[in-house]
Amino acid sequence: MRKGIIPLLFAVTGAFIALFVYTKYFNAPQVVTVKESQPVQYASLPAVPGDLPDLSYAAENSVHAVVHIMVSQKTDYYSSNPFYEWFFGYRGDENQKEPQIQGSGSGVIISADGYIVTNNHVIEDADEITVILDDRREFKGKLVGTDPLTDIALLKIEEKELPFLRFGNSDDLKLGQWVLAVGNPFNLTSTVTAGIVSAKSRNIGINPNKMGIEAFIQTDAAVNPGNSGGALVNTQGELVGINTAIASRTGSYSGYSFAIPVNIVKKVVADLTEFGEVQRALMGVEISDVTADIAEKYKLDKVEGVFVGNVTDGGAKDAGIKANDVIMSIDGVKVNSSAELQEQVGKHRPGDVIKVEVKRDNKRKQFNVTLRNKQGDTGIVKKEGNGIFGAELEAISDKEKYSLRIRNGLKVVSLEDGKFKDAGVKKGFIITDVNKRPVYEVKDIKYIINNATGGILIEGIYPDGELAYYVFGVK
Repeated sequence: MRKGIIPLLFAVTGAFIALFVYTKYFNAPQVVTVKESQPVQYASLPAVPGDLPDLSYAAENSVHAVVHIMVSQKTDYYSSNPFYEWFFGYRGDENQKEPQIQGSGSGVIISADGYIVTNNHVIEDADEITVILDDRREFKGKLVGTDPLTDIALLKIEEKELPFLRFGNSDDLKLGQWVLAVGNPFNLTSTVTAGIVSAKSRNIGINPNKMGIEAFIQTDAAVNPGNSGGALVNTQGELVGINTAIASRTGSYSGYSFAIPVNIVKKVVADLTEFGEVQRALMGVEISDVTADIAEKYKLDKVEGVFVGNVTDGGAKDAGIKANDVIMSIDGVKVNSSAELQEQVGKHRPGDVIKVEVKRDNKRKQFNVTLRNKQGDTGIVKKEGNGIFGAELEAISDKEKYSLRIRNGLKVVSLEDGKFKDAGVKKGFIITDVNKRPVYEVKDIKYIINNATGGILIEGIYPDGELAYYVFGVK
C-alpha cells in the first residue's frame, strides 16, 4: 500500500505544478489599451434602430385625412332600332351616353368642413366624382375649381368635423429630410411609404403649357398610379406637397417621385376659394437657366442665377430690369433655375411688389417689381362664366340634337340687357354657328367674337324647329 501511495502523491503534486505554470505563463489574458492620441478608424457601422426617425405620429396623423377619389365620365355609344327603321326608314345611329369608371386617385382634406385638394389630371373631364373617406364613407364631390397650370384641383364634400392636414412650409424642406407619401396606389387604400427629399424645384417638362409652373419636390418615397393627389407630409405630420408624378419607363415606381410644393398649393387654393380663378402674377420677363455657354458669352463671373433673355411690357421693365440681366434672388430667396424663380413668383398675386436682386456687369442691383396679370394690369381676374353679351348659355342635350337634327349648339337659357337681347334673340334659341363657324362650347363663341373684325352673324334654331339668324356689331 505504501508503494502505491508514494507514486500517487508525486503524480498529484506534479499535476498541480503543471497547472500553475500553464495558468501563469501560457493562458494569461491579453489587455490592449488604446490611447487618445491613437487614431481609431471604423468601417461602415450597422444602422441602429434607435437613430432612425419615428414616423408613426406623422403616419397616424395623415392617413385619416387622405381620401380615395373615383371618377366617372359619360362616354358615347351608339344604338339603332331595326324595327323602327323597317317602317320609318334609316334614322342614323342614336347617340347616347353611359357612365363608365375612368380612373381613380387620391386627395387631401385640408379643412374640417370638407375642402379637398387633388390633382387636376385626376378629375379632368369627369362627369361624376366620388370621394371615399378612410372610414369608407362615400360622398359626392363638387368641383370648386381647377388650375391646369399647376395641376391642382379643389373639391368640396358636404360634411363637418372631418380630420384634415395642416399646411407646412415647403420652403423649409431640406435635402435628405424624411417625408411620407400617403395615398391609394393600385386601389390599395391608406398606403404610407417613406423616403427622403432628393431635390427641390425640379422641372421635368410634363406641363405642355408654356406658362405652367413646375417646381417639384423630388423624393424617393414609393409613389405609384393612384397616388396622384395624395399627401406628402413631413415628420410633424404637416402637409408639404401634393404627390403628382413619377419618372418611370414601366409606368410603376422606379425610384423617383415628384410633388407640388404646398406653398404653391396654398396660393392656388386661396385664389380658387376667394375668386374662383387663380390670380396668375407675371414679372414680364423671358428667362432661362444660366449655363456655362451663357456665362462665357456675356462674360459673367459665375454660373449662377437666372438669365433674362428679354423684357416685355410690364412690371420688370417699368422697374428698370433689362435684357441680359441675371436675377439672383426674389424677396431674399436665392434662385438658381427658372423653376426656382417661377416657384417664388407663383406664390404672389397681381399687384404684389417683390424685391428682385439682379447682377448687371457683375455688380448687384436691387429692384422693386410690381407684378401684373395676363392682361398687363394689376387688377383681379374674374372667373369667366357661360354668359356673353347678356345671354347665359349651356350645351344642349343629345336628345335635343337628335330631335332637331343638328350636331352641335348652345342654348340661351336666360337673357339680360345686352347685344343678344337688342338683336332680338329670345330665350330658348340654340346657337349653332357664329360667323359661319360651328360652335360646341361657350369658349368657341368667345374666341370667334374676340377675333372678329366686323359684324357678328349668329345662326341657329328654336326648339319648335324655326330657323333664325341675327346680326350685330361688337363695338
